[in-house]
Amino acid sequence: MVEPMTREERDSGNRKIKVGFLLIVTVSPPMMALLGDPTLPQVAAAAGGGFLLGLAFVWYLGRLASEFTGGSRRP
Repeated sequence: MVEPMTREERDSGNRKIKVGFLLIVTVSPPMMALLGDPTLPQVAAAAGGGFLLGLAFVWYLGRLASEFTGGSRRP
């Protein structure tokens, strides 16, 4: 029989998912920019924009998930 996950295991898994989403969203804009023969500052700007977009995305998903799991932010 499978035992339930501990709080530490759940937190670790959630952290890995958040980092994975952040990496995917951060890397995507510079990779798309490479299709247009960009300069190094343009690639860096795309990576920075992707990182900020990734942070917003992870924050939004965290807020959305807390509504369904009964997190502490629920009104």
